[in-house]
Amino acid sequence: MEFNELNLSSGVLEGLDAMNITKPTPVQELAIPVILDDKDLIACAQTGTGKTAAFVLPVIHKLANRQSHNKATTLILVPTRELAIQIDQQIMGFSYFTPATSVAVYGGNDSMLWETQKAALINGADIIIATPGRLITHLNFDYFKLDGIEHFILDEADRMLDMGFQEDITAIAAKLPAKRQTVMFSATMPDKIRKLAKKILNNPVEINLSTSKPAENILQAVCMAEDPEKYSILLKLLQGKTDIKSVVIFSSTKSKVKQIEKTLKAAHMNVGAIHSDLEQKEREAVMLRFRSRELQLLVATDIIARGIDVENIDLVVNFDVPHDPEDYVHRVGRTARAQADGVAMTFVSKKERRQLDLIEKFLGTKIYQYRYHL
Repeated sequence: MEFNELNLSSGVLEGLDAMNITKPTPVQELAIPVILDDKDLIACAQTGTGKTAAFVLPVIHKLANRQSHNKATTLILVPTRELAIQIDQQIMGFSYFTPATSVAVYGGNDSMLWETQKAALINGADIIIATPGRLITHLNFDYFKLDGIEHFILDEADRMLDMGFQEDITAIAAKLPAKRQTVMFSATMPDKIRKLAKKILNNPVEINLSTSKPAENILQAVCMAEDPEKYSILLKLLQGKTDIKSVVIFSSTKSKVKQIEKTLKAAHMNVGAIHSDLEQKEREAVMLRFRSRELQLLVATDIIARGIDVENIDLVVNFDVPHDPEDYVHRVGRTARAQADGVAMTFVSKKERRQLDLIEKFLGTKIYQYRYHL
């Protein structure tokens, strides 16, 4: 199937053509007709499957055929600032040949950022991409209401609940019109997601693509090591590897991220880090330097694992074993995108062995064990 078979408007198809995108991914092929048909949808799909376009394209299609553009009609809730910015950038590309407008609403101490968001909300940007906490803050000032929302989309719903946003999501949903379309995308489908879906969705169509595994062109390996050894092994893994142009290192806590960055900088490596102690401008600056290949190494907390959209990452290192098999797939999926080859290395301590067993059971295979001699 090609996009021109999905009954999308000419403006949307022009945008796709300009971006040299012709064929929909499986989740796009399944989700776009449902959203075009104004039905509620709950979809289980992982990062890297093209899910953003799956909900953005039909919304832009509907906006392209709308006469009035003075009130927000679409609200997309996301867990992180990085994902809000990423989706906003994608919308800009997809909607280039349409009148649709969007604004990313997320936190930060920048007063100019607040005023820009406020102006866009008051003036009626068509699509709002927001983190729950920041959106509620704007709503509390009463210069903006959600009474015009026709499409309510939750992206990375499981991650939002993991981050404690359930009450915020419920409060936001209560301010929306009862008559609306609600779409929920989640990488996993635990009971808490199904309970939330039952509260806010109406007789939804279900799509489940959650069983996908890491791409076959990812070379996966694990290295058994206790926490103190991991820093030395990481240094040995990376030192002198000038042919590895782009590396992401994931760790479970911001304190470890800071220590990893400090260790690599002490070894004169070209590294940057992203964690919650950084201001938004600082985080954006680090991501920009990494995307432009000015930085070779990026160290990040788990929370942004699904928000990194960078092609041609050569190596992903899990400094700690992810707690859920699905999170492992998300992390290693940062490499080997767009049919490129990639490598994923996971450091495993004795206390993390059970988590590795769960991952191998989920994958249906044993991951190759690599031994490092210090």
